[in-house]
Amino acid sequence: MIDLKLLEHLESYLTNHRLERFTEVLSQRTKHFTVATEDVYQLHNTSAVIRSCDVFGIQEVNIIEERNSKRIDREIAMGAQKWVDLNRYHSIKDAISDLKQNGYQIVATTPHRDDAELQHFDVMKKSCFFFGRETEGLSQEVIDNADEFLKIPMVGFTESLNISVSAAIILQHVTTKLRQSKVNWQLTRMEKLEKRLDWCKKTIKSYDEIVERFYQT
Repeated sequence: MIDLKLLEHLESYLTNHRLERFTEVLSQRTKHFTVATEDVYQLHNTSAVIRSCDVFGIQEVNIIEERNSKRIDREIAMGAQKWVDLNRYHSIKDAISDLKQNGYQIVATTPHRDDAELQHFDVMKKSCFFFGRETEGLSQEVIDNADEFLKIPMVGFTESLNISVSAAIILQHVTTKLRQSKVNWQLTRMEKLEKRLDWCKKTIKSYDEIVERFYQT
């Protein structure tokens, strides 16, 4: 449960511009869509995907590191990891299980299936978009558990795009369509309050000391 008085007190330490940005950004955030990266080897690719999620309003990113365990490249993510929630998994099985329990359909992004091209994707369904390794693509386990396959139409000799580019293209398209739809895609009031408190914690340098003094008075 959020202590609203504490939140109000903490936000008094923020500038009006920062508070306005929190409100503006949270109004565009969604958990209707999420993203999962599977054992991405190149550090900058995962970081760039996180940055795209922040840009297009995706609140949660799922990072599966069954083989590769890497820290987020702060320079490339450009601070996006501060504003986006990262869920880390060491098992593809656990990630898929959690996502399905939370109501997400598993969408495998791959150029080698004929199920759905991007322009025909149904944004009404709560979806997690899976992006795979740079050279091997998605694992067989993800393919076997996918509810849908999605590909970006391409007309050149090249058969695939860098995963960070693919993620940006897909997210820009589906979030634009989502905001034009009748889907209730925004965060709940409680989710917004939780993020305001979390962002205060990540923004205010003396957060712990301020909270301690607040409860002592």
